[in-house]
Order: sequence, then C-alpha cells, then structure tokens
Amino acid sequence: MIGKQHYDNIPVPEQLTDVMDRAQQKARQKQRKTNRIVRYSSLIAACIAFLLVVNIPTVANAMYNIPVLGSIVKVLQFGEGGQVTDGVHVETKVTENSVQIHFSNDDKDLMDRVPAYEVVQKDAPNRLIFTINGARTFDYDQVTQDLRKLPLVQDVYRVVILDDSAMRFVVELKDGVSHTITEYQNPGYLELTLRSDATITEPHMIYALRTESMPMGESLSMLEELYPNEDISFIKTSGEMYAAVIGEYETKEEAEAKLKQVSAASPDYHDFRVDSWMSNDRPHE
Repeated sequence: MIGKQHYDNIPVPEQLTDVMDRAQQKARQKQRKTNRIVRYSSLIAACIAFLLVVNIPTVANAMYNIPVLGSIVKVLQFGEGGQVTDGVHVETKVTENSVQIHFSNDDKDLMDRVPAYEVVQKDAPNRLIFTINGARTFDYDQVTQDLRKLPLVQDVYRVVILDDSAMRFVVELKDGVSHTITEYQNPGYLELTLRSDATITEPHMIYALRTESMPMGESLSMLEELYPNEDISFIKTSGEMYAAVIGEYETKEEAEAKLKQVSAASPDYHDFRVDSWMSNDRPHE
C-alpha cells in the first residue's frame, strides 16, 4: 500500500479521539471568552467616552442635538430643546446631587416630551438661567426649596418675565461646581446633575453694565423689551434686591465703550452704568 491508502490504514489510538474532542472544546471555550472580553471592553470604552464628552462643556454642547441610547434625548451644559406645548404643570424631585424637573398635563398625566426650554450659563457669579415655555402651573417656592437642598447650590431665585406662559429661574452654583443637563423622553423630564470636580479659578475683578438695585418685577423685566439687541441677564445683588446686567469685561475701558454703544442705540433710556465686582461674588447694592 502506498500513498493515500497507506495513510488511511494507519492505526489510530482510541484515546486520541477523546484528546482531540477535549482540545476542540477548550478552543471553543477560549474563543467565546475572547469574544466576551472584546464586547465588554467595547462597552466600557463607550461608557468612558460618553462620560468624558459629558464633562467637556464645548464637546457636550456640540453634541447636544445627537440622540443617544435609551430614553435620553440630549446631554448638554447649555442650549435649548424640547417641543412647543402649553398648559404644562411642573414638579421637581431631588436626589443627592441632582434635581429632576417633571412635566404633566391638566389631567396630571406625565408628558412624553419636555416643553420647549433654554438653559443659559453665565459667570460672575457662576449661574444657570432656566427658561421653560408653555408652563402655566409652577410652584416657584417648592422648586426653590428643592433646589436649595442640593449641597452644591449657592442660591435659587425667580426671574419675572412678561410672558405669562413661560417660567424662568436662576440656579447659582458654588465655586468649583460643574454640571450636566439631561433631557429625557417617555416620560419627558429634565435632570440637572452637579459635581464638585471643576477647577476653581482665581477670583478676579470684572466690569459690566448694570442697573440700580430694585425688587424683582416688571420694572426689571421690561428692560429686555427696551433693549432688544442686548444680552440682558438678572442677578441678585449682595442684599435681597436685583439688577439687570449686560456683558462681562476685563477692563473698565471695555465696559465704558459698551456703555457708549448701548446709549447710542437707545438714546431715550439711561438705565445702565459701569460697575465692577469680583468674579466669584455678586454686584453690590
């Protein structure tokens, strides 16, 4: 016998079959283990990447329109979202370092999507300005109490606006606090999460345009209509009063130049003046 006939007639020990079967079984088990490691590693890497993106304000804001997994619609530091609606009821729920803002209709049923909203971030001091449209039933006192329970919140106060179908409030954060705002659907709610992981910058003097201190009310809110081209925000002063503020400048000369521009655009009004205060503080009375 030669060639293939000789090869086919070589006697095979009975134990060899068992050895080969066990070897093949071990190989399959090793391959399955390798596949699991690859899958888990990919999942962990994706989670880490997501957390890194959320904690980088410029990247998070750039991606806030990108849908992500689950019921999350957007993750952002500042921006806008939601959908236009009306007659919304607002309630809050507090956890250790976050607050959830829930929305329901007249029948108290939770809404699938959040109403149209905007979040603006301002400095001097570090604060978030929430505006939620279509909200007609809103307990400011309860929301303020809930938000003040968060240890990383410095203060919370309402801003009166002329639109009776919208609500606005300010969340002033402590130094070294970063934040994430997450929009959910089914049900629709917003979640503000705070972390004490931000780098504390050295306090420095800032210059801005401001009004005289006055109670929060229509006299202040009307300024947004009188100066439609200016980015006006409202700050609680060192007492329990409020001021409208325009800009944030490093030098007095920059602020004075801005004041001339504002005065030239609105010559009939003289509500603003140049003032200065520390970046981690409020303007004085």
